[in-house]
Amino acid sequence: MNQLTHWNPFRQLAQIEPFADMEGLFRGFHLPNFAREYARTMDMRMDVSEDDKAYTVQVDMPGVKKEAIDVSIDGNQVTIRAEVERTHSHGKDKALYSERFSGQAFRSFSLPGEVDRAQARATYDGGVLTLTLPKKAGAGQRVAVN
Repeated sequence: MNQLTHWNPFRQLAQIEPFADMEGLFRGFHLPNFAREYARTMDMRMDVSEDDKAYTVQVDMPGVKKEAIDVSIDGNQVTIRAEVERTHSHGKDKALYSERFSGQAFRSFSLPGEVDRAQARATYDGGVLTLTLPKKAGAGQRVAVN
């Protein structure tokens, strides 16, 4: 039995990656591969949720020591910085390829309302940073009129 399909003449054009071979273009100039360097940065994936009293932020930060994490809050702006150090063996083995990140990473984001800095809490367990950020009283909150 034959099956009808919708033919789209532009489907193949949509799959073209115009910058797919940029690495090959610049290889002869001996410049660093910026795409590969960017891919090696630490990716801080996060979930943000809220209830009536606080925002809760969970950030994946595997391999980071607790002492190397810095969280700053300014109004509704939250910034997370981390220093990541990976030990490299300098023995007989030669590294052929490495995707592990070493260096500084940061992430900054804004929340819908201001945060009460004095009541903010942070915990770090199993490579996950959890921030509990209480909402500042009276900052943009609506009052029900009876």
